[in-house]
Amino acid sequence: MSIPVIIDCDPGIDDVMALLLAFVRPELDIRLITTEAGNQTQDKTAYNARSFLSYMNQEIEVARGLEQPLFVNLEVADDVHGESGLGDVIFPEPNFAESDRTAINALYETIMTSDEPIVLIATGPLTNIGALLLAHPEVKENIRYISFMGGAAVGGNMSPTAEFNVYVDPHAADVVFRSGIPIVMSGLDVTHKAFLDEQDLKRIEAIGTDLTTTLVELMTFYTKAATQTAFHEENFATNVRLHDLCAVGYVVEPELFQGDDCYVAIETQGELTKGTTVVDYAQSLPHAKNVHVLHTVNREKFVDMFIDAIKNAEQLIKGGHSHVEKN
Repeated sequence: MSIPVIIDCDPGIDDVMALLLAFVRPELDIRLITTEAGNQTQDKTAYNARSFLSYMNQEIEVARGLEQPLFVNLEVADDVHGESGLGDVIFPEPNFAESDRTAINALYETIMTSDEPIVLIATGPLTNIGALLLAHPEVKENIRYISFMGGAAVGGNMSPTAEFNVYVDPHAADVVFRSGIPIVMSGLDVTHKAFLDEQDLKRIEAIGTDLTTTLVELMTFYTKAATQTAFHEENFATNVRLHDLCAVGYVVEPELFQGDDCYVAIETQGELTKGTTVVDYAQSLPHAKNVHVLHTVNREKFVDMFIDAIKNAEQLIKGGHSHVEKN
């Protein structure tokens, strides 16, 4: 039985890996892709989404999202993802146009016309989804759950306590986390355990295709850039954290992950803690649990899932765009 999904993303190197996994999994019925400003500006993430879809021979509607977070100025991650958002890799020019619908309109219409509840996979800031819920709260009735890559119970990567996707638009995250929609949070607690090591990269290289060469190029850029930023462990230089892959991985193989149901709130104003996901593991607050917080992953099976996806992806690009340039 297929799972109807919408992917809201900000490509982004690890978003590309998440999209690849989603494209090859037959149980996912991808109804729509919407883009966020996050890893790069909206112009660049919307372009990157269409460019990568064209490369993968996928014709799925891509709708452009909001240009800025709800109430704060946009901060992008060009220090990690590069000036284009995809490191030094240049995918082919997109072979299809951006949607005529805005992301908010496309999300609303796709959710409301679906004959079964939609799973939202969110791998960027939650600006589009937050705006959707403010404008059209009725969509909540036809959203099964949100699989969100973001947040952290312990430790951050933008501040000592805040993870990037929530930090970029904490007000939108606050709207989403207060919405009552079931949320599965793939925060840094689990994504830092969902890594590829040097042997895994060698397994990918050994597949020996243009695609694997490109993916290794992207991941190498990503890890080298990440070692120059704060709040990362020393072995980040050799271990590739594909954070966004967890949000898709949970939807297709939830048995690989373990987590706890908790009350989670978003800090929107704190001078030192803006963007923090406050996870009430101790159940000290008088609030109902609203988020399934992932904390553990079977790394070996997670890696096998991703490598199998890379092998299967070759079938998608045959007959489509298969040449990728390097800067």
